[in-house]
Amino acid sequence: MSVPNSSIFNLFTIGIGPSSSHTMGPMKAARQFVLLLENNKEYDRTVRIKVDLFGSLALTGKGHGTDKAVLLGLSGEQPHRAKPNETEPMLAEIRKSKRLKLTGKRMIRFNEKDDLVFNYKETLPAHSNGIRFTALDDNGSLIRRQTYYSIGGGVVLTEEEAEKDTPLQDAQSLPRPFSSAKELLEMGEKHGESIYEMVLVNEKCWHTEAEIREKLLHIWQVMQDCVKIGCHTEGILPGGLNVRRRAPIVFNDLVSNPERALRDPLSIIDWVNLYALAVNEENAAGGRVVTAPTNGAAGIIPAVLHYFKRFTANPTDDGIIRFLLTAGAIGLLYKQNASISGAEVGCQGEVGVACSMAAGGLVAALGGGNRHVESAAEIGMEHNLGLTCDPVGGLVQIPCIERNAMGAIKAINASRISMQGDGSHMVSLDQVIATMRETGKDMKSHYKETAQGGLAVNVIEC
Repeated sequence: MSVPNSSIFNLFTIGIGPSSSHTMGPMKAARQFVLLLENNKEYDRTVRIKVDLFGSLALTGKGHGTDKAVLLGLSGEQPHRAKPNETEPMLAEIRKSKRLKLTGKRMIRFNEKDDLVFNYKETLPAHSNGIRFTALDDNGSLIRRQTYYSIGGGVVLTEEEAEKDTPLQDAQSLPRPFSSAKELLEMGEKHGESIYEMVLVNEKCWHTEAEIREKLLHIWQVMQDCVKIGCHTEGILPGGLNVRRRAPIVFNDLVSNPERALRDPLSIIDWVNLYALAVNEENAAGGRVVTAPTNGAAGIIPAVLHYFKRFTANPTDDGIIRFLLTAGAIGLLYKQNASISGAEVGCQGEVGVACSMAAGGLVAALGGGNRHVESAAEIGMEHNLGLTCDPVGGLVQIPCIERNAMGAIKAINASRISMQGDGSHMVSLDQVIATMRETGKDMKSHYKETAQGGLAVNVIEC
């Protein structure tokens, strides 16, 4: 069963790096296209598939692993099942033989040079992340053509779905429907419920409460595993920038100097930085991560959850559940009313949204009320407005990895600022979401995951 658009499990998905929109999305789209051929009895006639990448997928696709993702998706791989240590040999064989097995069953020829085209100067109308598949028969005649859009967080829409522009169309049928923070606050007062309780009521339309709890704790476990692997894996990140993994260095320094915490009250920041670095270095290396809400911003929520679990009084699994349910509600508001795609609105849509989600989630985990949650989420985004997406070399490394560490610290600070007052504030979460959306529209395309502006052109690649 597919995950409903209005479920928080559409935001928290398990997959591989380095990008949810440029790796996970294209992999899903490629597999969906082959399944479409199967469902329409066109599979056996197909002897060649041509793939065209457009917009940001073309401009930063190489650095984000889009080419690899397409080959794996056509071969039947799925992001949540793909094993990074097994995919490289598969890719090497496809490139050597110039052949691949569609969904692992039927061999076709696939010459990457001719069949995977990067259209650097063309962008499709619905979204910057466009990908088009064309199936051809033995005579070179068209069998089927389908366009998909990878809109962020690993979510893929067909051209027809994108034109409808109703990403959360099933939300109004829920017992606790909401399309704004204002509605959430008013509904909470009406029913006497916290934000996480309202989200739980909605999620119970698809799962039992026990299942929801199990799924959320599994997500948390994958996040913890990612941090642990990142802290113990040394080496150079792939891609050519020769970026050295720093998480193991920081980890070893912290554990070998425990006395530092006695004289440096800010040492907690070092730990939070470590958690975020560990996740995003794993993501950059193509490891297993949780979109939260995207791969590029995957380190912020795990880092803040680790902060909650290890540095606050009486942390519990119930607090983890409250955190993720609340963060999910905030993420859905951005997804419905703005964007979580760096290719559409810049990094404010990724790191900014993750910071906002984590800030509100932490308040909920610590027992704060709905207005404090809304205030923290607003602060988290307000101070990320205008954040550009300008990855050096088209890789999810510089400034992406450090940016997650900064976003995690901002989220913790936002939660503390909000809880020091009564929850009242001048700028609402709805207003800051609208501002983020308009800022994204005004932002030049050079600063929206194209590697054509900002740091991407001002840093000399070695």
